[in-house]
Amino acid sequence: MPANSPHVAIFLRSLSGGGAERSMVNLAQGFVDQGLRVDLVLTRSDGPYLSDVSSKVRIVDLQAPKLPTSLPKLMNYLRQNQPITLLSALHYPCEIALWAKYLSRMSTRVVVSEHNTLSQEAKRLPQLTARLTPLTSRLFYPWANSIVAVSQGVAKDLSQVTGLPPEKIQVIYNPIITPEILKQAKEPVEHPWFRSGELPVVLGVGRLMEQKDFLTLINAFNLVQQVIPARLVILGSGTERSRLDARVRELGLKNHVAMLGFQKNPYAYMAQADVFVLSSAWEGFGNVLVEAMALGTPVISTDCKSGPAEILNHGKYGSLVPVGNSEAMAEAILNVLSGKFPSVDLTWLEQFTLKASVSKYIQVLNIN
Repeated sequence: MPANSPHVAIFLRSLSGGGAERSMVNLAQGFVDQGLRVDLVLTRSDGPYLSDVSSKVRIVDLQAPKLPTSLPKLMNYLRQNQPITLLSALHYPCEIALWAKYLSRMSTRVVVSEHNTLSQEAKRLPQLTARLTPLTSRLFYPWANSIVAVSQGVAKDLSQVTGLPPEKIQVIYNPIITPEILKQAKEPVEHPWFRSGELPVVLGVGRLMEQKDFLTLINAFNLVQQVIPARLVILGSGTERSRLDARVRELGLKNHVAMLGFQKNPYAYMAQADVFVLSSAWEGFGNVLVEAMALGTPVISTDCKSGPAEILNHGKYGSLVPVGNSEAMAEAILNVLSGKFPSVDLTWLEQFTLKASVSKYIQVLNIN
């Protein structure tokens, strides 16, 4: 990019395989397409999405072994590079970004992007750091020049947690639908269950962690399996893997459930699945729902706080079931497999495109 192009930076912990990281990689691409000079500043330069970063984006590796140790290095980056705006995503990187500006005394604007419902994380996660997020966000988020929430539900929760007035928080949906995912969806899937003429496949995608509640999905699939033959495929890795494997064995589903780990291209699986299910106990948004909808796959989701109801237009474009209710989830899956599911209005999906998101973020970044 020309040296006189507007210079913005995006700060993340790494490019691990999460929805927020995927969204920021998409945004970086969208920004350079708009003629911006973009730095992707990482506490450590690793993660499966590294290879997806545009060659026009400069990757800055702070080489910080832990997030807190990135603070002085980020301060030094701001002093040396002086971007117009620093955009950060996920809670603790946002706080590091705010402190880096405060302590470096630079004029760089800081925009924080909150991707989860902090009140839910504080109640459900055992780590002390998670339980402190409502307090720390109340203390430090007022320092931000702008605050973005990825859904109306996250915005409402953040306003309640921080005490900030709702009009101080702007909602911008994640940039999910890109030409690249539509292209990747056409790639072949080697797993034999996705061949023509095989049993219907129920698909779940996400990190294997408590938040995603794949245990409820497995229990629901067990009920489905008692009615019609089907298969369950789960894509993702995480700390809950052994617990989920144990439940599969306990239910005698070993030959009907495949847990395939993290897949760089989940879109090909989504495009060929018969139904996609989001079983989360809580969410900030729910990127995978949008991805599946964009690829024409019927979707089911828990009605968790706070993104799925917005994405599905309160049930118009897919079933919403109570959190943790495997019976209701199984019933919804059986309905889809019997052919009872709504079609999605393509104009509804436009709000989740990269183009729509970039346009709103450029306004927030104060780029003229």
